[in-house]
Parts: sequence; structure tokens; C-alpha cells
Amino acid sequence: MKTVTLESNSGGERLDLFLASNIPELSRNAAQKLLTSGRVTLGGKPLPKSHKTSPGELYVILQDEPENPIAAPQDIPLDIVFEDADVIVVNKPRGMVVHPAPGHPDGTLVNALLNHCGDSLSGIGGVKRPGIVHRIDKDTSGLVIAAKNDRAHLSLAEQLSSRTLTREYDAIVRGSLKNDSGSINAPIGRHPIERKRQAVTELNSRSAVTHYEVLARYTGFTHVRCRLETGRTHQIRVHMAHIGHPVLGDTVYGRKKPELGLSSQCLHARLLRFEHPATNEHVVLSVELPEYFTKALNKLGKQGDYCGT
Repeated sequence: MKTVTLESNSGGERLDLFLASNIPELSRNAAQKLLTSGRVTLGGKPLPKSHKTSPGELYVILQDEPENPIAAPQDIPLDIVFEDADVIVVNKPRGMVVHPAPGHPDGTLVNALLNHCGDSLSGIGGVKRPGIVHRIDKDTSGLVIAAKNDRAHLSLAEQLSSRTLTREYDAIVRGSLKNDSGSINAPIGRHPIERKRQAVTELNSRSAVTHYEVLARYTGFTHVRCRLETGRTHQIRVHMAHIGHPVLGDTVYGRKKPELGLSSQCLHARLLRFEHPATNEHVVLSVELPEYFTKALNKLGKQGDYCGT
């Protein structure tokens, strides 16, 4: 257990909302459970779910310690696109989590990398995510780069920070974009109410820029290519939904039911461009669209919906 104390500086706000807004890892549902179990107190007395904040109140919250799984090697097949003594790049299938986390203690990309690389992964990411330089969502497929030593990790992290490591994604989005290309410059932060989601917001946000171009248009859908200038959580999914064109199959930021036989968002990390951390050579790697993506495009085409570019 760990104890967190919070002081309210405003009045009239539901306590569960206040807790979820001020404790990053806490969802509103989890806050309600803490209240129901008597683990949120004021002056030593448990507070009810109906409590509303008053200025100057000091709340004491008793939380469970978060799970901290340590990654172990697992014999999981890898689609390796590039590998040498410093770097390994893998084409991750959708449905695979990148590193262990609460609810996903194993079966991750890190578990597979540990089995393949042994002790040669960078230790900068810690015991849960050794070697991991950047992440993509569980249900996003495509290229992920990992570092085999700390020197390579620091170099690649610097390239991410300076925006010289290029990442391009293909996506099918709903609707027809007005322009054939454009940029979305809108800050992204945690959703103020739904804590497991991200949102375009000025509150506790970071700058986020996505560039896009149209590859093909279909009736009601558009095949786009997106280039990340920044790398915020769920960035492409949030930005495309923000401009009214959510990613097809994204039940978090788009329609709540999957379409065209998809079980998740139609989003694929197709290209990486970076400077090799040891040789300084420019490396460009790309992979073909996966089967689930091409099947969705074929379904749109067979319906006679292709409208050109």
C-alpha cells in the first residue's frame, strides 16, 4: 500500500473526479472503488462517494502499489527487419503489447526480444522495457526499434527528441479529407474525465504535430499516410478523430463497433528512417501493409467505392 495526500483548492467538484484528475494513474472508476472501500479519508474519517470538495480540504488516499512485472525471456517468433550489434528493428503484429505492464505481464515484444537477444539489450529502459526506444499501441502493427546497448539507446533517444528519427504510418480513416495533404498541430494530454484516453486539450498537455497525405479516396473512407513530428500517446488516433476523421476500427476514438471485419484500428507503422548510432549512416526501413489492412482496402475496392486520389 502507498499513501497519497491531496489538498483541494476549489469547491463543489465531485471527489471521484477530483481524485482522477490529480492522480495520473487513477481512473474515475478506480477512484470510486477507493471511496466505496473507505480508503479516502478526511480528518481520519472515510468519505462517501457523494462527497464534494471544499477549498483547503486535505484528503488521504490509500492506494495499492502498482504491479511491477519484470520481463523474462519467452520463445515468441519475431519478424526481424534489421539487426546488427547495435540495433534491432522488428515488424510487430497487431495484438502484441510492446513491454510488460499491469494486465500484460508476459507475451510482449520485450519478452520475445530478451529470448532472441539475451543480455545484449540496452538497460536504460529498466527491467520492464530493456532496449525499447519508442512504443506503438498493442493493436497497431508495424516497425519498432530497440537498442542493444546504452550508447545506441542514447543516440536513438536523442534523434527522437530532435525529431530526426522519422516514423511514417498508413491508416484508413473515416470520411473524405478536404485536402490532399496537411498538418495537425494540436496539443495532446490525458482526457479530463476518461483517464485511459488522450485528448486534444490545453490542460496538462504537450505539443503534438502530425503531417498527413492522402493516398487514395473511397466512398466514406480515405487511405492516408501520416508522419509523426512528435510522439505522443495515441497521437495519430487522437489527431485524426479531432479533425473528424477517426481511424477505421478504432473503438476508443471512433465508432464503438468494429467495421469491415476489423477487430482493432487500421493503423500500420510502415517506415522508419534514422541515423545508425555507430556508423552514422542513414538507415531507411519499410514493410508492406499487413493482411488485415489490405483486406480492408480490398473490401472497399470490391464495393466499387474507389474514388481516386
